[in-house]
Amino acid sequence: MEGEASWINHCLDDRRRDIGDFGSFSEIREEVNKEVATVSVDLILPNDLLERILAYLPIASILRAGSVCKRWHEIVSSKRFLWNKSHILSQKPWYFMFTSSDEPVGYAYDPIFRKWYSIELPCINTSNWFITSSSGLVCFMDSDSRSELYICNPVTKRCKRLEEPPGLKFSDYSALAISVNRISHHYTISIVKSKQVPGNFFQWDLSIHIYDSETMIWVTALTEVVTGWRAGDESVICDGVLYFLIYSTGGGAPENRHGLIMYNLLSRSSHGLLIRSFIPVPCPLTCGRLMNLKGKLVMVGGIGKHDRPDIIKGIGIWVLNGKEWQEVARMPHKFFQGFGEFDDVFASSGTDDLIYIQSYGAPHLLGFDINLKQWKWSQKCPVVKRFPLQLFTGFCFEPRLEIAPFGGIDKFD
Repeated sequence: MEGEASWINHCLDDRRRDIGDFGSFSEIREEVNKEVATVSVDLILPNDLLERILAYLPIASILRAGSVCKRWHEIVSSKRFLWNKSHILSQKPWYFMFTSSDEPVGYAYDPIFRKWYSIELPCINTSNWFITSSSGLVCFMDSDSRSELYICNPVTKRCKRLEEPPGLKFSDYSALAISVNRISHHYTISIVKSKQVPGNFFQWDLSIHIYDSETMIWVTALTEVVTGWRAGDESVICDGVLYFLIYSTGGGAPENRHGLIMYNLLSRSSHGLLIRSFIPVPCPLTCGRLMNLKGKLVMVGGIGKHDRPDIIKGIGIWVLNGKEWQEVARMPHKFFQGFGEFDDVFASSGTDDLIYIQSYGAPHLLGFDINLKQWKWSQKCPVVKRFPLQLFTGFCFEPRLEIAPFGGIDKFD
């Protein structure tokens, strides 16, 4: 493969440009101190002006700046700085890649510096937990009992445990979603649970449960028996509407293996059967991934072959306008080949203008800027595949300092 299409060649080119593979928040104290010694801004700038300058730095630089001296640490830790920072230009979303299927360990990728940071995630115990994020907060739910639920800021490590959600404790499928209000920082969490009706493969009990951080109360908004379809583990909240993918339980054409359901969280009424809000997918999909990009519902899907819909032939990106899908882009074949062996399912998440796509079989990460229509490989992840069946996965989140969870049971001080 040629040029940027080759993931390996791209990383070698980056290394030639002296871009580091991997960094840590604590490794740069000496480097920053040298810069401060050269330009003594401490001596010439008042606090308010220094505060404004620091607020325009990327998150990683602010965290590093806090270790320069006591004055800088006090500035970047102050409530006024964090509040002002929230009104500055938003940061590009990071991608946390799990590098172990047994432990929740991994690295976070910063697309601004094109570097990977070693960070520890609070709360989570294994990498196969349900994970969703919004506006700097990440929500984790255990995959076994589905009764442990945490919300945290992965950058500041502030974390809270929420009350156990209602409904079936051992559902067959669960879809977790969160939406954070950028102004008030209140958040809404939804869980769509689906369980097969005993003795009937085609009928499934479906329920929607909603948590409001202001009231700190769970509400079961809807319970319904759906025939011919089941919910899965893919959902997202956009502009007060919950969207989740449903999957055919048999009897439909290949084009109808997947579908989309919408549920208004504000009115909390389905106006009858949920299936009435059914929106077909734009083409046969091997899998679909939903995300909220600036209030728009975006789906990244594996495009299946017409004669073999379970075999992936490419990856597409669509935006939902009303009830119609608009194709935004298809991954160029050279990038698709750059992943090497690509399974019919894959990880993908995004926010703001950036979408990340990752194969489960290797730590290759590809980004797509939906505004610029630009594809770009990430810098090589600092992890080596240790055995053939090792799997990798991850999630996207906004790195933000000013937002914190509230309205739950404290797990950490």
